[in-house]
Amino acid sequence: MLTGTIAPDRELPTAAAQFPCSPHGARLARRFAVKCLEGWGHPPASDASCTIALVVGELAANAVRHGRVPGRDFGLRLVLDEAAGLVRVEVADAAGGKKPAAATPLVPPEGESGRGLFLVDVLAERWGWESREPVGKTVWAECALDGRGRPDECRRAGGEYRYS
Repeated sequence: MLTGTIAPDRELPTAAAQFPCSPHGARLARRFAVKCLEGWGHPPASDASCTIALVVGELAANAVRHGRVPGRDFGLRLVLDEAAGLVRVEVADAAGGKKPAAATPLVPPEGESGRGLFLVDVLAERWGWESREPVGKTVWAECALDGRGRPDECRRAGGEYRYS
């Protein structure tokens, strides 16, 4: 059961890194997140790790596609709050003028893209974005450690889910 949002007044385990604003950088960010969760006691096949990997993958892909500024990287920050049962994912990019949609967009089933924030909305307890000073934005999501939002496809894979 969630006890609330991430508590900013407590010292919590945090991991952060910068990645190139490219598809390869998004893949590296996802792998970094899986390794961090493993270090925090949540193995790669766990519900928490699969959920966080998907959320990081979607937010990083959005940063690469919609938040890319030539010569600038994007940042990933993870904060573990075991007491609240949450992991906060923050992806920061340099494109402050391009804001995420206020509401989760509806995508036609035959559409080739546009499902990123829909997936984040399904997987996260809550998500949003904030402007960054002096430039850019941070898109964040708070995900339950029990992975209750995790899709059935990942669960059926029974530990065979691959991070590539």
